[in-house]
Amino acid sequence: MLRSLHIRDFVIVDELDIDLENGFTVLTGETGAGKSILLDALSLALGERADPSQIREGKNRSEISAIFSLNATLKELVTPWFNEHDFSLDEDVIMVKRVIDTSGRSKAFINGSTATLSQLKEMAEYFVDIHGQHAHQLLLKSGAQRDLLDKQAKLEPLVNDVKILYQAWQQAVKQLKLAKEAGESLQKEQERLSWQLEELDALAPKNGEWAEIEVEHARLANAAKLIEGSQLAVQLLQEQDSNAEELLSRAFHEIADLAKLDSHLEDAKIAIESAQIQISEAGHSLNRYLQKIDVDPDRLEIVEERLKALHSAAKKFKVSPEDLPSTWQEIKEKVAAIKNSQDLDALEAKLQETHAAYLKSAKKLSQERAKAAKAMETAVTAAMQDLAMSGGIFAIQLEPLSEGSMHGLEQVDFLVAGHPGVTPKSLSKVASGGELARISLAISVITSKASHIPTLIFDEVDSGIGGAVAETVGKRLKELGQAHQVLCVTHLPQVAAEGHQHWKVTKETHENVTISSMTCLNRQDRVEEIARMLGGAEITDTTRRHARELLGQ
Repeated sequence: MLRSLHIRDFVIVDELDIDLENGFTVLTGETGAGKSILLDALSLALGERADPSQIREGKNRSEISAIFSLNATLKELVTPWFNEHDFSLDEDVIMVKRVIDTSGRSKAFINGSTATLSQLKEMAEYFVDIHGQHAHQLLLKSGAQRDLLDKQAKLEPLVNDVKILYQAWQQAVKQLKLAKEAGESLQKEQERLSWQLEELDALAPKNGEWAEIEVEHARLANAAKLIEGSQLAVQLLQEQDSNAEELLSRAFHEIADLAKLDSHLEDAKIAIESAQIQISEAGHSLNRYLQKIDVDPDRLEIVEERLKALHSAAKKFKVSPEDLPSTWQEIKEKVAAIKNSQDLDALEAKLQETHAAYLKSAKKLSQERAKAAKAMETAVTAAMQDLAMSGGIFAIQLEPLSEGSMHGLEQVDFLVAGHPGVTPKSLSKVASGGELARISLAISVITSKASHIPTLIFDEVDSGIGGAVAETVGKRLKELGQAHQVLCVTHLPQVAAEGHQHWKVTKETHENVTISSMTCLNRQDRVEEIARMLGGAEITDTTRRHARELLGQ
């Protein structure tokens, strides 16, 4: 679960440390106070794309760190992934860190080791599931409905098998088609392709080779210039009198002493220290480069000959040099098709075999989907009764496709009837905005109960809900918090009152500088905040009494 989050110089946050507990945690505050900043920062720490505009104005970088704890089950689940990617997992905690600077560059770390954004995203899938403000809009898309049903029923392995078998079947269809077409003019085609294949076999172009060899040619042809320029850069940075590293060191020591007298110079000191580190890294990088680069006229001649050969072949085949490998593969397939055209029976047999394997797996998927659909229909329909949709029905239609697809033999369509006696119709056609939000929330809670992910985050998913329904939503999220850590950004007092832990987000402006902060509320503070949510700007004894009733005090 998410234990703590540290945010520094992010949007309108100066510095923020948040310690989170088990159960149901709510985040509230005035509109525009920055309630969603925590979720934006966490998303950034877990691999979302960075934008320099997210750095607090006047600062040169933002830092976000998150610490997760592991129980025995989760540790067993994530250990293979950590071992595969060579990340340490010595303790029962995991720390991820993300740093972005004003140039748009960012660095990411998992347990102190450098990580890629894709690795952050992969790791995040084990720990956090975020239900965003507009998650209900996805319910209008058939593909998203199918994926949600499959995820709820844990059918992903079977779905992947069906996809692989479908691709094998389609490849068999393609091979048979090519073989039949080639057989119609076998001799002529064979003569035309034979010399082409012979030439390309000798050339053996590789994927990505043209781009690589162009880069290598540019480096070899300009080796002397590269060496001279790199050496000059090293001298300017580190070696000559009054080099950049020496000047920065002097500046740092000067400002470091002054910063002891005036803390307003602390940011300047940090910036200079960062520049020292960057220059040192640049110097090391340039020296490593100079150790490796070499003037090699023999290799240059080989590379130039290869460039000429690739360019000549590309001109002859009327394709770009980058497309030579795919052209070679196409000719190979055509030649193979010509040979296979002599044995169409074998290709027909292969087609039937792959189709039968696909159908077997796809039918099993259909059966599992049908069982999962019934269970999900019952659960969501029951939840609708508590969400001001009494008598409403949720149904899942599995519409058979005329031909199978890589996703199976049917299309999944969510249907709903908001009132008794009404025939369920497609969700995209009949659900109002409020109904869609409620149904989405019901599905999110139901599917999350079956999830192994420890931390579930709901970002204002209760929009369009109020009154007694809001109280029910709060109770459902609180129940979910018994098995998961649940974080919810909410504007509803009925939901906020159900939280085990309550954080309030505030925004203040001093001397034209706006800063957002968060406070963990005690019991009395919660009364005041719930009263504010109930009554607006003016808090009365009546709203306080109502707030205490909501909190069960």
